[in-house]
Amino acid sequence: MHHLFPYDNIVVGILILIVGFGFHWIGQLLSVINWEFGTKLGLQESGMPKEYKVYEHATAVADSIIGWLYGFATIGLFLNVSWGYKLAWIPGAIFIYHSINYWFWNLNRDRDGNKLVSNSVRITWSLTNFVTGLLTILMVWSAG
Repeated sequence: MHHLFPYDNIVVGILILIVGFGFHWIGQLLSVINWEFGTKLGLQESGMPKEYKVYEHATAVADSIIGWLYGFATIGLFLNVSWGYKLAWIPGAIFIYHSINYWFWNLNRDRDGNKLVSNSVRITWSLTNFVTGLLTILMVWSAG
């Protein structure tokens, strides 16, 4: 198996564990179970207009349904087994999707006069997802 860099499977596994399993799955699952608690923890924006909450809740449900795979992909990468690399395609693609979606979702909300997050949060979260997704896809691609 080819590697992008030494221990790339461990580095990417840690990123998937933190960004995907931690924030996307556990964080969103907490929000689905108790939206107010998720808001109190800062996982969801407070003061969100009702029409935005519908979309945000749907995203949280989708993340909760698929996010458990991130944990399995992480375990597979830590064990350096082929099925871990195959599963890692899923979070890799979703992270890139999330980065683009979050960037434009917040940009459009800002333009609509509903600025709910700062530009630094938008940039940081979009960049974190994009870099994690891109690194994951490059690692899986190079592993062949």
